[in-house]
Amino acid sequence: MTITNERNLRRTVLPNGLIVLTERMDHLRSVAMGVWIKSGSRCELAENNGISHFVEHMLFKGTRSRSAQLIAREMDSIGGNLDAFTGKETICFNVKSLADHVPIALDVLTDLVLNPVFAPADIERERGVILEEIKIDEDNPDVLVHELFTQSFWKGHPLGWPILGTKETVARLDQQQLFAYHSDRFHGGNIVFSAAGNLDHDRFAAAVADKFSNLAGGETLHELGAPEPDARIVLRNKKSLEQVQICLGLPAPPITDESRYVVAILNTVLGGGMSSRLFQTIREERGMAYSIYSDLSPYRDTGTLCIYAGTSTSKALEVVGLILAEFRNLKKDPLAQEELTRAKDQLKGNILLGLESSNARMANLARQEMYFHDFFSVDEVIAGIEAVNAGQVQAMAQQLFDPRRIAVTLLGRLDGVKLNRTMLEC
Repeated sequence: MTITNERNLRRTVLPNGLIVLTERMDHLRSVAMGVWIKSGSRCELAENNGISHFVEHMLFKGTRSRSAQLIAREMDSIGGNLDAFTGKETICFNVKSLADHVPIALDVLTDLVLNPVFAPADIERERGVILEEIKIDEDNPDVLVHELFTQSFWKGHPLGWPILGTKETVARLDQQQLFAYHSDRFHGGNIVFSAAGNLDHDRFAAAVADKFSNLAGGETLHELGAPEPDARIVLRNKKSLEQVQICLGLPAPPITDESRYVVAILNTVLGGGMSSRLFQTIREERGMAYSIYSDLSPYRDTGTLCIYAGTSTSKALEVVGLILAEFRNLKKDPLAQEELTRAKDQLKGNILLGLESSNARMANLARQEMYFHDFFSVDEVIAGIEAVNAGQVQAMAQQLFDPRRIAVTLLGRLDGVKLNRTMLEC
């Protein structure tokens, strides 16, 4: 299948259901490629929380024909970069190399993905590494407050569980469970292989088909449905911290929602950069926080908009009040044309700058396939942003900023700080 737009995209579906996507970028001398598994921590059971991330780590520890050391040496010998990450809804294994070295990079990447050995000694060693990784997050206050917020907001649902798992669940994972997970999730119908750079689609798709010819097919595996958000107020005392970490959030539309450009502009205006209202009000005008921002986390069928700030105990409630004041302002008054135009230009700039990277294009290609089953040209995205008007942004603020749906987590030396629902009126 050829996709006709200015980005020179091609798409091939292999007999086992695996989707191969490429974007040719002739001006580059490199290729970025990624194997995307359409499953992440959201697909886990309570008893094996963290298994997606554990499997991601273990795939680097050796295959039936390569040791971990040999994998590292082969990549270093061609100057390639091999990496991976686990998210709530995806696992990605990716590599970037010079175009001349694509055959070697592709061979290492596919071998790593398809042929893990999950050696017991490696499992025990990597278990220790992941337990240390969990401790790092627990020692990082802004990461920890987001984790506490997420667990509370999506309480009892896999979307709220930590991607890394917990000390208890990671301690229980064994070789049999890892092989079972790999077999269940790493099959043709659940994989997208995307690449961007100086490559020929037909030749690349044929090479991928050769590597994955023996992989079983199957359907895309869907996780549990959307969770019901829980607008709780969580106050967690941690006297070792000098600041109070604030995470205030509420439900937002899913990634494919028709209003996604409206929400993106609302988020940009609220806390998406140095000119945003929260940054200007709380940091620049009042000097009450070093770090203050808002962030969108959209998923397949739901999402969140969260505001983070770190401040002193004595100012914590005032910062919460200032955040709510901006909610009120956005609900009450439509954006001035100058502010709307600035937010649109910021969004467009971020998108266009991002597309200068082959890694970003490779990831963009895969995500559009997984979530939209379609591909949008830059012009279409820009047009979507430009079409947003001030009235739509105001209506979205009125819809999202409902005091009954606001959840707050405070972490730090609280020293008698009290927060209740009546204080969240906006």
